[in-house]
Amino acid sequence: MDVRPLLQTLADDALRGDLAFSTHTRIARRVQRLLDDPDCATADLVKLISAEPLLSARIVGVANSLAYNPRGQAISDLHGAIARIGFATLRGLATSLVIRQLNDSARQGGYAVLAARLWEHTAHVAALARVLARRVTRENPDAAFFAGIAHEVGGFYLLARAREFPGLLDGDFEPWHEDGEARVGRAVLRALDAPAGIGAAMETLWSGYLALPPASLGDTLLLADRLAPVESPLGALAGMSRRGMDAELEMLVDDATLSLILAESAAEVASLRAALQA
Repeated sequence: MDVRPLLQTLADDALRGDLAFSTHTRIARRVQRLLDDPDCATADLVKLISAEPLLSARIVGVANSLAYNPRGQAISDLHGAIARIGFATLRGLATSLVIRQLNDSARQGGYAVLAARLWEHTAHVAALARVLARRVTRENPDAAFFAGIAHEVGGFYLLARAREFPGLLDGDFEPWHEDGEARVGRAVLRALDAPAGIGAAMETLWSGYLALPPASLGDTLLLADRLAPVESPLGALAGMSRRGMDAELEMLVDDATLSLILAESAAEVASLRAALQA
């Protein structure tokens, strides 16, 4: 079965904004728009976010993770949590709520196993991207975290809509990685008003070209994707994978090997991943 026309339909629908946002997700979108206001105040964000328990819990959970709370000083209020994680990370968490809605739609459509695996992969990549940005590529860690959260958004949209296209996941799925992933991903990112820098990083991911030594946000994202211990199930469907740390990646970074940096950061990555998956 040729899935290319179906992938084009999905991309066209996303460009028209056909993402079927729930009430909860509309609140997340309002948070994103409020963050675009240069005069945005934390008090206004707290008032809006308080109406969405899932987003509230995730913000507090991430703020208390080892990545943002290395001294173990717990926070229980939204105002303090937002002040700790910053607006950039907050934008990423608002986006994660949108993605989780697509995840839920995929589960209801009969793709629970694939959706759960894809979210597990996403959480690993987001956590790794933040650590790699801070310790390897010297990119903005919060931007890397956002990119990690959003990097499979096209895949989540695909699974959320798959029930409408019988045979989509049963045919030759290689075109998804040849072109469809980028086409659908671009469309969904545009519908979500993702920052331009995130789109540029995604293009590096989709091209699969990792510069050595890695230096850009795109390199950070692609490296995190390759190092994630859980690979994307959509890659497996196509018989393709970006996973694995081969000899060329075992490079010296500030006198420490990449594997040592990952080992030293394992607790930080685990705590942030757990906060995302809660």
